[in-house]
Amino acid sequence: MTIATTGAARRAEIVSAWSFDVFDTFLLRACTSPDGVFERTYELSGISRTCPNVSVSFVQHRIQAEGRARRAAKEKRGAVEVQIEDIYSFFPFNLFGLTRRDLSDLVESEFAAELELCRVNPDMLRQYSEMKRAGHRVGFISDTYWDSARLARLLRACRPGLVWDFLYASCDHGSGKSEALFAKYLTEQGVDAGASFHIGDNEHADIKGARRHGIRPRYYPQASRELTSKLQRETALFELLCPGVPSRLDHGSRTLRRMTAARSAERSPAFHLGATVLGPVMTAFDAFVAGRCEQIAGPGRRVALGFLGRDGFLSHRIWQDLHGATSAYLEINRRVSLMASADTMQPLVDFLAKIAKLDAPTFRNMVKVLPPKVAAFFAKSPDGIVTGQELAEALPALMETGELLELATIQRARLLAYLRHAIPDFDDCTDLVLADLGYSGSVQKALRRVFDLEGINIRLHGAYLISLDDCFDDLAEQDSATGFISDLVIAPHAKRMLLRNVALLEQACCSADGSVRDYDGDQVLREINPHSASQIALAAEIQAGALAFAAGAGDVARDFSLSPYAAPDVAVRWSAATLARLLLLPDDDELALLGGLQHDVNLGTQALAPMLDRDFVRNQITARGLSAACTSAGPPMWLAGSFALMSPSYAYLYTLFGANRLPADVFEESPCGMVQVGLFRANGEAALESVAVHRTGLGELRVRVPVSRAMGIAMLALPLPKFAAEGLLHGVTVQSAGETREAAASQDVVGIAAGSLVYAGVQRNGEHYRAERDDGCLLIPVAPMTQEIAIYSVAITPLGAGTK
Repeated sequence: MTIATTGAARRAEIVSAWSFDVFDTFLLRACTSPDGVFERTYELSGISRTCPNVSVSFVQHRIQAEGRARRAAKEKRGAVEVQIEDIYSFFPFNLFGLTRRDLSDLVESEFAAELELCRVNPDMLRQYSEMKRAGHRVGFISDTYWDSARLARLLRACRPGLVWDFLYASCDHGSGKSEALFAKYLTEQGVDAGASFHIGDNEHADIKGARRHGIRPRYYPQASRELTSKLQRETALFELLCPGVPSRLDHGSRTLRRMTAARSAERSPAFHLGATVLGPVMTAFDAFVAGRCEQIAGPGRRVALGFLGRDGFLSHRIWQDLHGATSAYLEINRRVSLMASADTMQPLVDFLAKIAKLDAPTFRNMVKVLPPKVAAFFAKSPDGIVTGQELAEALPALMETGELLELATIQRARLLAYLRHAIPDFDDCTDLVLADLGYSGSVQKALRRVFDLEGINIRLHGAYLISLDDCFDDLAEQDSATGFISDLVIAPHAKRMLLRNVALLEQACCSADGSVRDYDGDQVLREINPHSASQIALAAEIQAGALAFAAGAGDVARDFSLSPYAAPDVAVRWSAATLARLLLLPDDDELALLGGLQHDVNLGTQALAPMLDRDFVRNQITARGLSAACTSAGPPMWLAGSFALMSPSYAYLYTLFGANRLPADVFEESPCGMVQVGLFRANGEAALESVAVHRTGLGELRVRVPVSRAMGIAMLALPLPKFAAEGLLHGVTVQSAGETREAAASQDVVGIAAGSLVYAGVQRNGEHYRAERDDGCLLIPVAPMTQEIAIYSVAITPLGAGTK
């Protein structure tokens, strides 16, 4: 009985409490990172007017001032905790035209920035209120340079009427949570550690610090490690692609994405990708399309909106979810619009010239006929396959213009019948907005010709996610075309890098249906979708994530008082960086998830092109150098991803090249010596040939050996000890052509199988080798030559003391 009474008395004495970290837990900031507060301070303080365009310098000096203040505090008091005034005492006032009398103004400006950017986290407020209603003591423990008085002002400004039982700011006590602040809190508040909890986002201070004092921690990270890494890459791309503009103030766009990501953390990787990357970009694009429609609307105008299939499929679904059934999904591609718009042979000639290769069935499928002369042209070509350029040059002599125009008239009538069904009151429309991924407005221009031929006076307006703006100069005077990610957002050089890799976006956004080939009344006649069921399912899951973000973003934004699309110029820059990060700097998980996708060329063929090919990039670098590899034409369609398969560093080098930030004299190769290569003929004769050894900006060595068919060479002997006795052999390649210059420039690079190489007097383990004798050689077999010139290239990273 005594024991029971003692236990009850003990339970009555137990005081449990819930403590919350403040910043990035109970309060969130509507900026990309905490130092966004400093960027806003730069603006609010007025320094942005007296010293414009130096926000980066201001932010860095603010960060450095804090570091110096903490080091000084450590040396003086043995603790790193400081107050905001201590930090600004180390700020370089003179640099920004200030004096030390301005210290208090800077402090107040930074606090005003906190008041403007901080938001209560509704998830934390909900827990806080529940614990308080349950009778627990609740309060805040924060590692911060804001004293408790300012911290209290900030909390109540974000949540008027908020009350708490305790509030601890580390700068008031000279100790942080990872040191003695938790112990002080437990002692002063009489709290039982074992019956109490602490919630925070910092694994070291909040979680390990609480656990060390017996408090049960609850981890609330702002983002997973994987997402954090993606966001860091994204920021780097923003600063690279959009220089000179604030990179931290985004009206809460990233905060919105982090909160949405947290709510979809348990879903599949594909869904998560859609929710955190594609969804934010396409939702911002949706706001752009809506704004474009509002700009076009006016007195006497009847505006219709159509999303061009197949790539506009996801955009259309987002529009339907957010705006209802106020748009049409128009399955029109370049092929059918071109045929319908033909009034001469030239549009077809221009179109064919863009196709790599095609055969007679493909031509018939595209044009609907196969004239005898065209059939004969294909028949006399190897395997019945010709390049589009060859056919384009020959077509005017192979096909009658009248025959083509007759087909165009039929196609035009079918297309217009389809449009009248898909767009309600089509003939009453004054303006038609065409929304699409982009890029040069080829469908829009073809429709303009169709409308003109039929006397239809509807104005056409392109609203494109990504635009090639120099392609719009030939638009009809009454028409317009505007890009969300235009050349005013990203410079044209970098834009073309994005478009070189945009096939990944197209596959993620397109419908599961095959491409349109014709119409039958209101019915769309489609090609068979050549994609695998697994690829279709993967795209659907990515789209599901994007749709979930779009559907929930408005509610989350309201919950957190965020306005991610309030400033269109800010929204588009961050959308561009978000998209560019996926296309240009994917991580390993994304490469594994997306690397198996294939791209259909969508030109009336069933051809599929691979997205990724690591060996292709490696061989291009070996044979042609880094810059030439960066300009390679597809396939592979995802060139940046192929670089990323080699390493994240190579992906970033590719990105720097695309942004015109990769100096040739740093990363290209330069001669560093000569070496004599042995040339062995099939008849046993041998000769020595001196060739140059080049060193690249990455420290690799290149040896290129040209041979002619007339020389009859059967084997090359490369004396490795003469220039790199130990190293990593990255590969041996061969290029062939009719002359040396043509061979050196050829993208048709063939890798020599490692198993066919012979190491004589050389020890080898994988890529690593070490010469055992001074006369050690790498023997390279020369394959029978079908062209006059072949160039064999060897790429080596030298190691050890044997490097020349």
